Amino acid sequence: MIMLQRAMPIPAKLIALVLTACASAAVARDDAPAADASFFHLQPVRPVAELLPIALAQKPPEEKGDFRPADLVELTLLDPTIKLDIRYATPRNFLGTPLYTQARAFMQRPAAEAVVRANRALARDGYGLLIHDAYRPWYVTKIFWDATPPDKHDFVADPAQGSRHNRGCAVDLTLYDLKTGRAVEMPSLYDEMSERAYPAYRGGTDAARHLRDLLRQRIEAEGFTVYEFEWWHFDFKDWKSYGIQNVRFEDLGKPAAAAAR
Repeated sequence: MIMLQRAMPIPAKLIALVLTACASAAVARDDAPAADASFFHLQPVRPVAELLPIALAQKPPEEKGDFRPADLVELTLLDPTIKLDIRYATPRNFLGTPLYTQARAFMQRPAAEAVVRANRALARDGYGLLIHDAYRPWYVTKIFWDATPPDKHDFVADPAQGSRHNRGCAVDLTLYDLKTGRAVEMPSLYDEMSERAYPAYRGGTDAARHLRDLLRQRIEAEGFTVYEFEWWHFDFKDWKSYGIQNVRFEDLGKPAAAAAR
C-alpha cells in the first residue's frame, strides 16, 4: 500500500530531469507491442520545453472537502497480466515529448481493484487490458491544457478543475489479444482528437467497433463511465471522493518533505 500526502512544491531541478528524458527511453516497464507504430500528434501551441517550468512553478487549485486518504497502488503489482504502453513516458504521444520519467500506472485502490476484475472478465473473452495512462500528476495536466489548441480542449482536462486522472480515478486503456500479445485495432488511435475517438462513433470496421464496445461493457460493469469524447478514457464512480494530487511517480510513498527536495 502506498499512502500519499499532498505534494509540496515541485523543485525546479525536475526541469533538467524531464528534459533529459526527452532524449532517452523512460525507465520502467513498457512491455506491450503496439498493433501499429503510428500515433496521433499535433503541433503544440507552445513548446513543451517552455511550458514545463511554468507548470512546475504552479500549484494545483485549492479544494475544500472531506476527501479520502490517497492510496495509490500499482496496477501491474495487483495483476501482472495487465500490460503497459505508457505513451507519456515516450515520444509516442500527441505532444511528441516524454512527460513522465517512469512508465508506470497507479490508481486509487478501489479503482485499481475494479480494473483487475475487468481484466479477469476480459480474459474469458480472449483479451487483456493494455494501459496507456492512469494516475497523472497535476503539472502534466497543466502542460496538456496550455500546449493544446483551444479548439481541441474537449480532449484535455482544464487544470483549474483538475483531471480525474489527477485524483487517481481515471484510466486510459485498450485491449490486447491473449493469443498474440498484440494490441487490437480500434476505431481511432489513442489520444486522437477527432470524432473517430467518440465512444458512439459509427464508422470504422465492424470488428473495431465490436472490440471498443466490449471494452466499454467490461469496464463499465465494474463502476466506471466512459468519457463522451474518448473511447479509451474511463472514470471511476468514486472520483469525487479523492483530492487532486501532484506527486511524481518516483516520489510515491516518500514523506512529503522528502518528495519536495
